Amino acid sequence: MIYRSKAPLRLGLAGGGTDVSPYCDEFGGVVLNVTIDMYAYCTIVPRNDGKIIFHATDRNEHFETQAVQQLPIDGLLPLHKGMYNRIVKDYCGGKPLSFEMTTYSDAPAGSGLGSSSTMVVAILKCFMEWLNLPLGEYDMASRAYQVERKDLGLSGGKQDQYAATFGGFNYIEFFDNDRVIVNPLRIKKWIRNELENSLVLYYTGTSRDSAKIIDEQKKSTTGSHKGLEGMHELKRQAGLMKECVLKGDFDGFAQCLRDGWEAKKKTSSVISNPHIEEMYQYAMEHGAKAAKISGAGGGGFMMIVCDPTARYGLVEALKKTEGTVMLASFTEKGSQAWTLYD
Repeated sequence: MIYRSKAPLRLGLAGGGTDVSPYCDEFGGVVLNVTIDMYAYCTIVPRNDGKIIFHATDRNEHFETQAVQQLPIDGLLPLHKGMYNRIVKDYCGGKPLSFEMTTYSDAPAGSGLGSSSTMVVAILKCFMEWLNLPLGEYDMASRAYQVERKDLGLSGGKQDQYAATFGGFNYIEFFDNDRVIVNPLRIKKWIRNELENSLVLYYTGTSRDSAKIIDEQKKSTTGSHKGLEGMHELKRQAGLMKECVLKGDFDGFAQCLRDGWEAKKKTSSVISNPHIEEMYQYAMEHGAKAAKISGAGGGGFMMIVCDPTARYGLVEALKKTEGTVMLASFTEKGSQAWTLYD
């Protein structure tokens, strides 16, 4: 049999960064995000020859070994190995598994769309389908977070795992002791349509190491009054934007996006750079109402909002630059898995 899964990538609309410890532990964090029709994919084919084979086709990386209880985390495909180690330890009684896994993502690592965490969720979902693991949505997102942040020690927040697992528009609250509450938002169809038709994604052409940016952000928010002030403002903007989305206040939405981007830049000196500022200004001059870098910042995708009547002209103008323009739709569902029978 063949087992497959997919998990949606997300746009961080507001509050991103407040889901990272130690800020959320001390002050509580809030994030507003939405999943889009770009995915991380995983396929597992069980084997009976005692081998483990990983193919990350989008990264052109391959790993093969005899099935063992624990794979060494040596820099090659750590997400795949980390999740395998946790699955064997927690659900297989330490008994090795033999299989071939193939993964790829619609967005590159460092895109700012939560691609790494979404891949972890997709891999976990595929193991759940194969092994029939009884994990609910909160358990699943928490387990993905633990593997990435605790087992592998990769810096980052909590929002991506929950967004990829639950899907849709979510207002997510983060507390100490890794407590998380996901509040799904019931957005009227006409509001969803208007937001979709107002949205342009622009890939700046440079991925970035979000862990380094987040580490810098942690330092600034614990030792800098300006950085902490920026985090408080990010949290406030998430609440304001939630109201704008629910009411269909699109001018207010754009204002929150602008204010949130300015607040985000206060939290770290590496959030923005001259190239990002240049592209931001270019977009504003060609019809954009607001824009921000999605995710930790420093590169990846820029999320741009404009009047739907101005979108065609904005897209054509952006096509003349070195980056890549994409249009995305929102998705309702989170991670999914299915089985193909021989």
